[in-house]
Amino acid sequence: NAALAHYSPSNGSSRTLSAREMYLFDTGGQYLDGTTDITRTVHWGEPTPLQKEAYTRVLMGNIDLSRLVFPSNTAGRTVESFARRALWDVGLNYGHGTGHGIGNFLSVHEWPVGFQSNNMPLEAGMFTSIEPGYYQDGEFGIRIEDVALVVKAQTEKPFLTFEVVSLVPYDRNLIDLSLLSPEQIQYLNSYYERIRAHVGPELRRQQLEEAYTWLRESTEP
Repeated sequence: NAALAHYSPSNGSSRTLSAREMYLFDTGGQYLDGTTDITRTVHWGEPTPLQKEAYTRVLMGNIDLSRLVFPSNTAGRTVESFARRALWDVGLNYGHGTGHGIGNFLSVHEWPVGFQSNNMPLEAGMFTSIEPGYYQDGEFGIRIEDVALVVKAQTEKPFLTFEVVSLVPYDRNLIDLSLLSPEQIQYLNSYYERIRAHVGPELRRQQLEEAYTWLRESTEP
């Protein structure tokens, strides 16, 4: 059912889960100190070559936009294609927006921040999702969504970049490393180090040892 970008479960369409399929989890919560909106796609069995390549290219788009450095006062629509380029390279695409503003204990989809043509220019302090995807009708759906904060880049002139604040590993089972550039792999390793540093101690504090073991395995370089 994840082949439908905004699927809602019902008694008539729900199916029994198995370990032979791809699963898309669009998750989030409202907290007094913020709102989360995180999507991860996983496969607990043996993914097909198409599933693995499509997932990797979605991940490449997520990384390329997340690590982008761009001039101040740039509109989101100007940089949105960076999230699609790896898919476009092989004739693939997705039919929804690349991201939306996220409120602080407010609306999960908060206008006017985002990557659509009617969104305002990006400014430091804004929160937006970055969520490229790919959907094969009737077969599977892929989306990788992170929450990112717009921050000032370490450049001489005032440029901007993103700081991803969602600290959840990606599915190693679906990543084709041969498609990734050295810069993309370096980004992944740095991201995994941040996850370990921030989430690991909290899992141990809560004595969630099984989750901590999973986190360590999922964030190996």
